Amino acid sequence: MRSKITLPSLKSLVTFEAAARNLSFKIAAQELHVSQSAVSHQIRNLESFLGTKLFIRKSRSIELTPQGKNYFPKIKYAFNSISEATNQILGEFSNSVFTVQLYSTFAIRWMIPRLPEFKRVHPEIHIRLHTSQENVDFDHQDIDVAIMIGKPNNSGLHYDHLFGGDLFPVCSPKYIEMNGPIGDPEDLDKHSILQVYPSKNDWIVWLSSNGLSNVELDYGLDFDSYEASLITAGQGMGIAMGQQPYVNEDIQSGVLVEIFPNLRVKNPDRWYLACLKQKSEDYKVKVFRGWLMSEIHNDNNHNLN
Repeated sequence: MRSKITLPSLKSLVTFEAAARNLSFKIAAQELHVSQSAVSHQIRNLESFLGTKLFIRKSRSIELTPQGKNYFPKIKYAFNSISEATNQILGEFSNSVFTVQLYSTFAIRWMIPRLPEFKRVHPEIHIRLHTSQENVDFDHQDIDVAIMIGKPNNSGLHYDHLFGGDLFPVCSPKYIEMNGPIGDPEDLDKHSILQVYPSKNDWIVWLSSNGLSNVELDYGLDFDSYEASLITAGQGMGIAMGQQPYVNEDIQSGVLVEIFPNLRVKNPDRWYLACLKQKSEDYKVKVFRGWLMSEIHNDNNHNLN
């Protein structure tokens, strides 16, 4: 007969994991929605059960004792294993929605064409795309993960870096046919410039990086998305700022042309996948993250870095 397993209470282990991970009883209490005194009580119970101290209490902080440092990764691994096994079963047999927030242009030009393969491999996960130009608010929106430019200063989020990319002006062959070739970037002030008004900074960054800050552009039309800007450029109505990965397919197909191939600028804004820290190891999050990273890695045509 199998011997009885000796375990402390699950509540005390959950409390220890949160306190050790955050190195703060206060943050652990906020995360677990209990009082700070309740956290202290559970830690004392666990220390009493184990017969050793797990934390060194200081006036304004805590540290793990050697025993605590040895115990924490084992408890964390055990919880992660339980969570992964549970979420895998839930993911396999649940029709619950997995919501991804992303920019509309990224959805149309990059994500949607790749979703059929994801659905073929993972039919158990029902994807919902929520497009928005606004920053995600995980506290008040039912969002599982978000793909975003920039990394907000939020200690409650887990981030995975996705890619960077280049900035470069683009227009249609029709525009060049009507207006003639644009050989000198200083001549851009004579042309109709299309801008995405939340991202006017793209043009400023490109000009400044190429020593062209003195060039005053004529912003002919403003748009609230790159998709509208690039469609307008494709119709010959002006010059847009191309950004990877948005324009790669249009350039390959000849809808758009890069005007100054030698004047590309690295986009200072990086792309990230974000989710709540406590959900970062959920089955669906891990599956989606792994697929997304694989698609980016294998997308040699985009040369994202």
